[in-house]
Amino acid sequence: MSVTASKEPTAPVLSLQGITKRFGSLTANDSISIDAVPGRIHCLLGENGAGKSTLMNILFGLLQPDEGEIRLGEKRLELTNPKQAMAAGIGMVHQHFMLIPVFTVAENMVLGHEPSRAGVLDLASARTLVRDLSARYKLDVDPDALVGDLPVGIQQRVEILKALAHDASYLIFDEPTAVLTPQEISELMSVMRTLRDEGRAIIFITHKLREVREVADDITVIRRGTVVGEAEPDTSEADLASMMVGRAVDLTVKKKPAEPDRERLVIDDLTVASPSGAVAVDGLSLTVRGGEIVVIAGVQGNGQTELAEALLGTMQPVSGRIKLDGADITQSKPAGTIKAGLGYVPEDRHRDGFVGEFSIAENLVLNNLDAFSRRGALDLKRIAENADERIEEFDIRTSGSAAQPVKSLSGGNQQKVVLARELSRDLSVLVASQPTRGVDVGAIEFLHGRIVEERDRGTAVLIVSTELDEVESLADRIAVMYRGRVVGVVAPDTPRDVLGLMMAGVGYDEAVATIEGANA
Repeated sequence: MSVTASKEPTAPVLSLQGITKRFGSLTANDSISIDAVPGRIHCLLGENGAGKSTLMNILFGLLQPDEGEIRLGEKRLELTNPKQAMAAGIGMVHQHFMLIPVFTVAENMVLGHEPSRAGVLDLASARTLVRDLSARYKLDVDPDALVGDLPVGIQQRVEILKALAHDASYLIFDEPTAVLTPQEISELMSVMRTLRDEGRAIIFITHKLREVREVADDITVIRRGTVVGEAEPDTSEADLASMMVGRAVDLTVKKKPAEPDRERLVIDDLTVASPSGAVAVDGLSLTVRGGEIVVIAGVQGNGQTELAEALLGTMQPVSGRIKLDGADITQSKPAGTIKAGLGYVPEDRHRDGFVGEFSIAENLVLNNLDAFSRRGALDLKRIAENADERIEEFDIRTSGSAAQPVKSLSGGNQQKVVLARELSRDLSVLVASQPTRGVDVGAIEFLHGRIVEERDRGTAVLIVSTELDEVESLADRIAVMYRGRVVGVVAPDTPRDVLGLMMAGVGYDEAVATIEGANA
């Protein structure tokens, strides 16, 4: 719950008035009006694809509106590039960091505004600026560190400091918690409150209900490019979810206790190198039994992607073994692992999950064509019948035909197509990476239910997720991954503070002792 700032606003209100933005036939923003008030945190809440980032890119000068205007007090702003936005006192902490990895922190901080002395870059002043801002906002950053060598949590601190270095009065945080541990999220919330209490206006873009209720002074909910309502910070998560989706949503995953049986997926001392040659998975061992869901938790970039791809067979391990129902699939290609009974939901469905130009019906049989062929030719009637069955079973919302291309579906329905294809086969193991990324709350409810049903059929389920709410809801066991290794395997009711420390590389016993010591 937030506390309203005690300071009176010292700067004019920044207003977006009637902003409309179209991309061809798609209206990303439809006559949206919101205010950024100094001394308040305004949360812009909506699902991925709701139009939040488009709106903020307009405010930061990266895009221009088709209709509407931006005003600073009584003055109309014409923002055609970020430099003009920064000159107006607007700063943005981007979802995807806008930093140069081979530059130092100090060099990134002054990029585009380089201080000089007698025509020579004055890096000493840049270092001093980093140290002063770091101390003021308790964001400890080494000014001489190369950005590419920093963990993602520290890189985000650099993004924040970079915005503050230009003395921004209006700060936009675009999905800033996506790559942070719980402790780093807590630190970020504290920084946002400090900035608010200094009299700055904060716009916080997110789809995470827990965070909104923790830090917001004002909440605007956007759905499909339109403002659908305002809410108070004490509005329940269920009510906020309902506003986001347009209907009542059950946020809890209903599942009975797991009844694990035999070992179905055994990963033994597995090492996998990334395309650059660096070790991404480092001697990892993990077993998943039939009838249980093991969720791998961790900040993205700690080897989860490479692990999942090694299980499928798109990356070949350097050493170690992978066994599926006792059969060694370590060196198998995807066709072999799929034939052995592995279902796979990739983290990037657009790149790896479907062919956008292909129809729904075609995508539903992509990895199982032999079962839908007769005498070497595709059985189009069976493919069409299968599509009708899967569309009904998985509640895939179409425009009325299985012949429409998958790229025309919403993100949630695209993900349903991928999951429907995988679960329409008899599986021994289901591996799903970020199964609900970019999916609306209503579709998440459905997808989680189907994953639990698959577990209850006796399938071994391995989920990779960076969403702690999802980790806690789905997991029968949680395997925390850090720098390519499993730090520990814990129960789903493990406190978030403990999980957060483990996600930073601390072992379970040490994490528990640290939290207990801090609370003593």
